[in-house]
Amino acid sequence: MARRVLAGAVALMAATTVCAPQAQAGPPGEKDVTAVLFEWNYPSVGRECKDTLGPADYGYVQVSPPQEHIQGPQWWTSYQPVGYRIAGRLGDRAAFSGMVAACHAAGVKVVVDAVINHMAAGAGTGTGGSVYTKYDYPGTYQRQDMDDCTDVVSDYRDRRNVQNCELVGLADLDTGEEPVRARIAAYLNDLLALGADGFRIDAAKHIPAEDLAAIKSRLTRPDAYWKQETIFGAGEAVQPGEYTGTGDVQEFRYARDLKRVLTSERLAYLRNFGEGWGHLPSGTASVFVDNHDTERGGDTLSYKDGAAYTLANVFMLAWPYGAPDVHSGYEFTDRDAGPPGGGAVAACWQDGWKCQHKWPEIRSMVAFRQAVRGTAVTDWWDNGYQAIAFGRGDKGYVVLNHEAFAVSRTFQTSLPGGDYCDVQSGRRVTVGADGRFTASLAANTALALHVGARACG
Repeated sequence: MARRVLAGAVALMAATTVCAPQAQAGPPGEKDVTAVLFEWNYPSVGRECKDTLGPADYGYVQVSPPQEHIQGPQWWTSYQPVGYRIAGRLGDRAAFSGMVAACHAAGVKVVVDAVINHMAAGAGTGTGGSVYTKYDYPGTYQRQDMDDCTDVVSDYRDRRNVQNCELVGLADLDTGEEPVRARIAAYLNDLLALGADGFRIDAAKHIPAEDLAAIKSRLTRPDAYWKQETIFGAGEAVQPGEYTGTGDVQEFRYARDLKRVLTSERLAYLRNFGEGWGHLPSGTASVFVDNHDTERGGDTLSYKDGAAYTLANVFMLAWPYGAPDVHSGYEFTDRDAGPPGGGAVAACWQDGWKCQHKWPEIRSMVAFRQAVRGTAVTDWWDNGYQAIAFGRGDKGYVVLNHEAFAVSRTFQTSLPGGDYCDVQSGRRVTVGADGRFTASLAANTALALHVGARACG
């Protein structure tokens, strides 16, 4: 199925030329946007790094867990490890290594989704042929490596229950024990030796922060990127702020608040979004509009929300808070459904692959973010409701219209005068010497100008 697009076209009164934005080299400086290619197999990831992610200025690609796991077509089988050999549905060791090499050649770093809180439940034969039973994973862990609590995590007000008992009945690793820490570190170091650049720590909230710090201290590359899944819950015993000492923390409130604003409140409320809303400090926040869990749970927006979803991603990439993840998954009606074709992506927008990272409205904002890096918000404007606009210093300017009608006005920017290409529509916009331009935006569309796109192709 073809991707969803913003409804309507942007009509700019300042110009009539329609064309594609001209390709520009990425400016110097770190690239902080990650494309999360959920359940893509490793050969497909490598091709996408070369064809899309590198040229679009994505700094990172996040890949799904590479370790051997239980068998089954469901997506969550990837999150039930049997052992640490790279022998999963998405590819073997050679495929993983080839993917890393292809991504590095395209200038894209690789983040691995690492499942180190637990091992699989049940018994059987893993995707790499290993025979296992719960609490006994030959060559990796045995019963003495597990926490003593065999209850299911049920009380998030009780720290011990959250961090020492079994998440949805999975065998909980005793990460306070040195042999377990050493084994996990050896797994992560093996991935680093294959060229991985960092990790997303799955279920980090269920691992004490001091245990994660001890594991990270054993890495052969102390500078490896490190972000942790620590879901915020009001009144809970374990809070995300505990984990900022070791790396970035995924800020789930950001995604939940964006959904509420886009579906039932006003864009005008976003004027101080981020720390002003009680979120984590920007420098330690990993942010997203949705991820593989939340799009299925419904607590955030997803591709099913159409223009609201697209606008949320445009805002995230334009707004100077956190390090953004752009989720890219596949269509589903069954929440358990695994990836089409076992993770092989023949082409975007076919076989159910949504490829959100490649939607023109989203992809174009990655280069926008690079162009405005290091600048503050300037020239904020809103209509009190669902239309907002803001600049990023003298480097960029974005307008979002979530009204049900067109918004037409003259906007004041700090941009240098001259011609720009609106990277959302591919139309030329002329900014006057006073920094002003006039435009009309159709309902549920955006406009984005930046100094790296001064002319259309």
